[in-house]
Amino acid sequence: MSTFRGEPQIGWARRSRIPEFVELQKSILAHKPAILAAIEHGLSYGRIESVNTKIRLITRRGFGFHTPEAVIALAMLSLGGARPQLPGRTQPRMSQ
Repeated sequence: MSTFRGEPQIGWARRSRIPEFVELQKSILAHKPAILAAIEHGLSYGRIESVNTKIRLITRRGFGFHTPEAVIALAMLSLGGARPQLPGRTQPRMSQ
């Protein structure tokens, strides 16, 4: 595991009497491995949150479907990346 460059500031925040800084220090130390992994590997929850938002929209649009499998199929079709050839079409339609 790499060293955390913010350790002197973390110690200052721990010793300060400002409650917000003390709470921030506790939160940083609790999430330190995830913070380091995000920095080292360039990971974030942005893409996951984007997909979750799109699935919520599909669920709202799909109100009235009889089964959850129908909503799942619509989500897979919309977000899965598969582009099946539709009957009667010679050229696949380009997405815009």
